[in-house]
Amino acid sequence: MIKAPSQPRSEPPVRCVGWREVVELPDLDIKKLRAKIDSGARTSAIHAENQEIFYRDDVKWVRFSFPSPDRKGRKILEAVVSDERKIKNTGGVPEQRVIIRTNLMVGSYRAKVDISLADRKNMEFDLILGRTALRVLRLMINPSRSFLMGDPVSKVTQKHAVNQ
Repeated sequence: MIKAPSQPRSEPPVRCVGWREVVELPDLDIKKLRAKIDSGARTSAIHAENQEIFYRDDVKWVRFSFPSPDRKGRKILEAVVSDERKIKNTGGVPEQRVIIRTNLMVGSYRAKVDISLADRKNMEFDLILGRTALRVLRLMINPSRSFLMGDPVSKVTQKHAVNQ
């Protein structure tokens, strides 16, 4: 007897983003941050200066400074350390980096993503969004376009939240 193939699961659609998008990191209170979408990077990375590891209730945290939107001042941010691992920098040299896991919003979509803390002061973008985050958010890049998703929407409906 031949079995009929089972019905394929319905998967959420893949969304198209430009090579640059505006994102938010609500857990870090970072709004309207221009990010470069970088399929060449596995892990996302954010600019972080003056990193300091500390413990709060036996949980490992990191404190770091991040440029304010006008780049004239700095915000001091804190996040739970998710991991520490070697990641290749833009020159291909592995360096030990702190990884945090935080909510990221692009358009009306959000997901928890891993972001490494890196020195990006000589880079045009304070945040790059790597392949792993693209996969979690189900994003596809149109390299000839920018800002396809519009500004992040503060109120996200459940159907737009990516569950992990």
